[in-house]
Amino acid sequence: MQSRAPTPLAELLAARIRASGPMPFAEYMRECLYHPVHGYYAKAEVRRFADFYTSVDVHPIFGRLLARQIAEMWERLERPAGFQLIEAGAGTGRLAAQVLDLARRALPDFYRAVEYVAVERSEARRPRLRAALGPHAAAGHAKVAAEMPREIALGCVLSNELLDALAVHRVVMEAGVLREICVGCEDRGLVEVRAPLSTCAISEYFATQGIVLRDAQQAEAGLEACEWVEEMGRRLRRGFVLTIDYGHQAAELYDERHMRGTLLAYRQHRASEEYCAAPGEQDLTAHVNFTALETWGKRSGLERLGLVSQAQFLMALGRANEFADLYEEGQGESEKIRARLMLKTLIFPEGMGETFRVLIQGKDVGSAKLTGLESF
Repeated sequence: MQSRAPTPLAELLAARIRASGPMPFAEYMRECLYHPVHGYYAKAEVRRFADFYTSVDVHPIFGRLLARQIAEMWERLERPAGFQLIEAGAGTGRLAAQVLDLARRALPDFYRAVEYVAVERSEARRPRLRAALGPHAAAGHAKVAAEMPREIALGCVLSNELLDALAVHRVVMEAGVLREICVGCEDRGLVEVRAPLSTCAISEYFATQGIVLRDAQQAEAGLEACEWVEEMGRRLRRGFVLTIDYGHQAAELYDERHMRGTLLAYRQHRASEEYCAAPGEQDLTAHVNFTALETWGKRSGLERLGLVSQAQFLMALGRANEFADLYEEGQGESEKIRARLMLKTLIFPEGMGETFRVLIQGKDVGSAKLTGLESF
């Protein structure tokens, strides 16, 4: 229930609903996050960091180890002279800069081959993205784009905490019938209403994975994430798709512990289920269904190479040089201790280590062995 004056986006959505009727939650979520003027992700980064931070913000070791994994992918493809690294949802370029800085310093052969395409839909964030990549763009190894390339001949598609922010449909099982949770409008503001399914793709989504919800169970159907990974498989001719996000496989995602689904609203580091409270002023996010990504990815030729926790991924990559990438040249012991504490945040189960998963899919790469997928 809304307890404050409606946001500008709330007023726009209410007018649309009054004219056309309740909208599927996926449509509502898409507007809340990506409306070009009032959407949450259209806002300046300073505003967003009041609500959350990501692995990239903890310490550059995250991007540095990721660079080593992607360089190994390049090697598994027999070190081609040209290798495209496409980051979807590049934000203001923190991850891109971490990857390219390490490659320039420690992986010169890979750096000569790579072209980093940083894709960012938000016009507000692209200036800072260009600034972050300035030196690498000047050297011919980076560029900024508003849309994904139509074709990726050889390379890797990278996303870090992107798919959890793609729009989801919400459903509830009522007496054996799947109903959709939509957004309607009353005098008191935007409210949730229940309606028949807006598309048969929702029932197909659950049936394809063998998912049967319990009575009164709410859940999300990530159709947009499925479409995204299938489309990446179509555009990629040869190479890898590397997805880092928080979520589960289907058997766990839809079990009895998730009777209310996984969707949450985040504002100023606080989570709530008040999804209609402040459209455009809070983040909306749902756990990623990695089983669905594998299933829909296969439709366009992507094969699963491995799914591991972030802790396993980073530990496997870091042990090769005893985490030497953790430190800056000339750091004192107190700074090194702080760096080790930041690493713990990334790998410990109590931090991000077990919350986040890393899925790597390949197309026309055979059974490529990758260090980040090894056990330790």
